[in-house]
Formats: sequence, C-alpha cells, structure tokens
Amino acid sequence: MRPTSIIQFERFYLGALGIGLVGNILNWDNATAMLQADPNVAMLGSGFLVISTVVGLAISLLLWFLAARKAVGVAKWIITIFFAIGLISIPFSLGQLNGLAIAISLVTMAMQAIAVYMLFRPDAKKWFAGEKTVDLEKTFE
Repeated sequence: MRPTSIIQFERFYLGALGIGLVGNILNWDNATAMLQADPNVAMLGSGFLVISTVVGLAISLLLWFLAARKAVGVAKWIITIFFAIGLISIPFSLGQLNGLAIAISLVTMAMQAIAVYMLFRPDAKKWFAGEKTVDLEKTFE
C-alpha cells in the first residue's frame, strides 16, 4: 500500500505537469518567436520545440513512475534536483513570459514544491527505504 505522502506527491506532481503542459501550449507562439529570433538555433525550427516538449514530458513521467509506483530513491533525488534548477531559473524565465504564462509558471512551481516536500515526509522515507506497510494514522504527525 502506498503511503499518503506518495499519493499526494503523485497528485501535485502530475497536476503541475498538466498545468505546465497547458502553459507550454498557451505560450507556444512566444516560444517559437524566441527560437526563431536566435540565429544560432533558428534552423532547428518548431520541430525542436515539439521534440523537446515530448522528451521532457517523457522524462517527467518516467521519474513519476519510478518514484510513486516503484519507490526508486534515485528518482526522488533527480526530481528534487530538477525542481531546484527550475527554482533557480525562475528570475531568468519570468522576464521572457507574459502575464498568463507567468501565473501558470508560478502555480506550477508551487505545486512542484509541494510535491517535492511530500517526497521527504516520514511515510515517504519509509516507502523509499522499502517498508511497504505504512501506518496511515501516523503519516502526518
């Protein structure tokens, strides 16, 4: 049985992933224009955006699966590192976004922060340590 913190991680992580994907779609024209404005990468075209979005989504889903379903501790740390990198890059990326995209980005980061926090709760630590039976009443003490 999966602990409550892992279930909450899953909800916030997948929710953030979904909202982030919607944000990417809404900001697609802006991202394409920025890509075409840079002569070093303009030749890659919008296909590069599609491929990078699909690869990023696939990596995120793989990490979710490994952490939330298979209790792979390395996935927890990779998720945490990716979140930290995203947190550090917020000041740089917000300057390139419009109002709605900024709001979506901030909501996504907040949801990711909650998801990462859930990975370090006591019941989640037991999950990653291999203790599959969890006392649900002691989860949020």
